Amino acid sequence: MSWDCGLRYMFSVSPALQHGSILDKEDLSKLDIVQRLAKDGYRFLQNPGKGLERTSEPQNDEAVRVCLRERGHDVLVLHRVSSHQPALPASARGGGREEARRSRRYIVVSGTPEKILEHLLSDLTLDEEQGTAHCKGSDTLLDDFLLTYPVFMSTSDLCQALLGHYCTKGHRGKEDGKDALERKQKVLHLVSQWVSLCRNFLRDDEQVKVFMKTLYRYMLDDLYAHPALEMYLRELQKLYQLHRRQVQEEYSPQRKSRALFHQLSLKEMAGLQSRDTQRETKEVLCHVYITLDSYLSLRVHPGLLAQELLQTVADRMDVSAADLVLVAITYPGGRLLLQPQDRVFSQSSRLVGRLHVCRRDLGEALSPFTDNTELQQRTAHLLTLNTWDVAVALSNVDWNIFVSVHEQELVYFTFSRQTSSSQTASLEQLLQRCDEIQLWVMTEVLLCATLCKRVQLIKKFIKIAAHCKAQRNLHGFFAIIMGLNTAAVSRLTHTWEKVPGKFKKLFSELETITDPSFNHKAYRESFKKMKAPKIPFIPLLLKDITFIHEGNKTFHDNLVNFEKLHMIADTARLIRQCQNDQMGNGVTQKSSAEARSYIDHLHIIDNQQTLFELSNRLEPRC
Repeated sequence: MSWDCGLRYMFSVSPALQHGSILDKEDLSKLDIVQRLAKDGYRFLQNPGKGLERTSEPQNDEAVRVCLRERGHDVLVLHRVSSHQPALPASARGGGREEARRSRRYIVVSGTPEKILEHLLSDLTLDEEQGTAHCKGSDTLLDDFLLTYPVFMSTSDLCQALLGHYCTKGHRGKEDGKDALERKQKVLHLVSQWVSLCRNFLRDDEQVKVFMKTLYRYMLDDLYAHPALEMYLRELQKLYQLHRRQVQEEYSPQRKSRALFHQLSLKEMAGLQSRDTQRETKEVLCHVYITLDSYLSLRVHPGLLAQELLQTVADRMDVSAADLVLVAITYPGGRLLLQPQDRVFSQSSRLVGRLHVCRRDLGEALSPFTDNTELQQRTAHLLTLNTWDVAVALSNVDWNIFVSVHEQELVYFTFSRQTSSSQTASLEQLLQRCDEIQLWVMTEVLLCATLCKRVQLIKKFIKIAAHCKAQRNLHGFFAIIMGLNTAAVSRLTHTWEKVPGKFKKLFSELETITDPSFNHKAYRESFKKMKAPKIPFIPLLLKDITFIHEGNKTFHDNLVNFEKLHMIADTARLIRQCQNDQMGNGVTQKSSAEARSYIDHLHIIDNQQTLFELSNRLEPRC
């Protein structure tokens, strides 16, 4: 809704205000929307119980709320808070305002998507010296909006809204050149931040490609009147590989038809440089079942071919690849015999189905390739490895997955709004890794038939868990402790009795950190003391976000509950904080080639019944 529509806007004060407290025009002077109304002579509602005289400031600053109404309905609710941030330079403030006014700011409580975006743009402040924009005070409105906008508006709607704000000739009446430039710069700053933060979710979106090229064309048209836009133009050229001559030719006067415009395509975003580009080149986890209830977990590249995977498994199992076939069990139970040149992963880095390796003559029956007797002979290999090297190899795998997780994946995962499986692929892979490590610990212990070796394995895992904690890998640390605490392992009374006292004490100390009492207080305190970069326990982070989601409504009276989205975005930002490596002390370290090879090919039994049977076989019930 444009500002020149002639409708009256009503501002009201929250009933929570104490008696005698009002919201005067001076309190609202920071709001751009109020300033525009004041210029046209609109009056502000006073407390009906008081006259027009000035009164003292409200005692409870947190109680002041501003409601913007259109046609009798609230469209934006703001909350006034005190800001203790240092004052901005005069060039950023745009004039010599009083310090008292600069110490106040307004945060979004709820509103329609359009009004939230409008307030966000008005809240941005330009730094005239550097030509950049930033939010007033310490407000995180911009980041909150960009992380959570898929909850309440589509990407297409956002693109249209941004183009509308960029191209509008004036919100109300005439607009001078300085105001027009400021408006365009704010929109371009938001677009720049959006692309930087969410580029992996935008990379293959055709609507975004069309939007960016449209915006680029508008910037070329505005460049003569507003040379300050050159900085943003160069940034778009760098990010999207756009070229001025190419776009000018495509938009010549003879080729301006709307139909032709929508056929224009962007080059692939090959020039993007960020931490998120690792999604395209990183290794992924692949499970290949070698029995009906156990599999090898392999680290492979996304472009893996069936013959390459088959050869890797054959080498691991010390058999000839010519005797094996690779079969994919697809939904709902179909069987697909993969040919040598077939790709194992789809474009979304998802497996074509559950993979089984079988003998060629038994491929149709999907008979198991081997049995547990052969597999038991391989479990003792861990005893020969250095525990620190194993922990480093584990942490390196976890870190490579974790750095590719984007904060917005937690939002998509929580609200189940993903339009393609790739939007939460890294997050799901990290969750899968947690389950995998837990099952690996159980598998190694329960496949060890000798009591003394089993005790040595438990000692090894306790030391590996301690090393993971020292390496700031709380994700792997939790998984190992949970694996040792499962019923199938913890019930091995005779085995645990043989574990030396100092290892039992160490295990007890580590176990305390995983104690869920008081909302995982021990873990949270320990994690808070660790310096970044570090790997958090992702399931607990998802639990916190789910608790916020289920305990608060997403909409109140058809308005987006932005307070809820701020809490979710604030929790999701922990991912970014943990990935930050400003000091160069990353989690990734060097480990022995033998340890890396072992961790890259973990043997795992994922059948709980089979694991309990193995446990009862080791120590039968009395």
